[in-house]
Amino acid sequence: MQALSMERLLEATRIIAGLGVFPFPVNDTTMAIIGEVIKSDKELDLILCFKDRPSKTLPELMEVSPFSQEETVALCDALAKKGLIFNQPNTQGVMVYRLLPLMNVGLMEYRFMTPLSFTEDDKRLARLFKDLIDQVREQLKANLENISKMLPHLPPVDRTVPVRTSEDGKPIKVISVSKAIEPTQVILPSQSVEEIISKFDDIAVGYCFCRQKRMALGEYCHTNAPLENCFTFGKSARHTVAQGFARKVTKEEALDILRRAEEAGLVHKAFHPNSQISKPETSICNCCKDCCDTFNLWREGAFPMINATYFLSVIDLEKCIGCGICEERCPTDAISISEGVLTREEKHCIGCGVCARFCPEGAISLQEGERRVAVLPPRLR
Repeated sequence: MQALSMERLLEATRIIAGLGVFPFPVNDTTMAIIGEVIKSDKELDLILCFKDRPSKTLPELMEVSPFSQEETVALCDALAKKGLIFNQPNTQGVMVYRLLPLMNVGLMEYRFMTPLSFTEDDKRLARLFKDLIDQVREQLKANLENISKMLPHLPPVDRTVPVRTSEDGKPIKVISVSKAIEPTQVILPSQSVEEIISKFDDIAVGYCFCRQKRMALGEYCHTNAPLENCFTFGKSARHTVAQGFARKVTKEEALDILRRAEEAGLVHKAFHPNSQISKPETSICNCCKDCCDTFNLWREGAFPMINATYFLSVIDLEKCIGCGICEERCPTDAISISEGVLTREEKHCIGCGVCARFCPEGAISLQEGERRVAVLPPRLR
């Protein structure tokens, strides 16, 4: 195979690395990631067509494309199957081609959510993403002061949807906060996975990209959770099915998969377009404490944790027996026990309800109230 043009690869990497909530550095690692996926200079030239803006209709794309319309569409379709382009019609039925970032949500997620055989190519790409994350961690440490100032203004990466029942099937107690609702206030997004599933006709499920990437690195999930539970909805579902990243499921299948995720102690994390939680969900991840990139990147010092939630765990210390199950289960290390005394760090709690689900004494409730969790990694504070 002919070697890629390094000049074009550098420019294409610069464009892709600059997309998303958190831009990535342009270096040998990011270039290697793109070079691992891109196989021709024509694909690089197509990416360069998005250098002024990441989303374009076909007529807009043809104004700058060096190829015929037929070849331009074929190249877009090929890049879509590689996880670098989202190609779905907008609400007016017009096809829009959107170049995707390296991560959240982009190349990494789509590349690892399809069933893998864990080939040498899979392992090499997983190692490159690990190397990139390690580099970002060092970059974050070097820019801690600036990031601390930006933290209050950054949008939430995702939104936590709480578990609503305990391990024995009983409803988790919810402490309501009385508050008059003004007519102009935005209606709260769905606060249960059942509500979310009921809204969509198109639902798809793929494999957990975090766990698969970890498996490609030779590491394994200690939670022993189901692997196929990464959901996409609506337009996103149609895209993941069309590209072979996921399979379409019924509402009943989706709810059964979600119930098994809750039994395993996974956390429901919903994603919205451009982090705007007033818009319908595009996907739901079901995350475990030891594999989830969001939790691990925060815990290990690579990224801050920025999450939207509507609940806060509340612990009844009179009922608490100090068994430590909640401390073990909490994905954000918000709960700790020292010398028999349990404490909960409010600014770390994302209101997932996992602690309440597995509390044998029913000592944990969920208190309503819109919150935004935005904290620096524990290793950097």
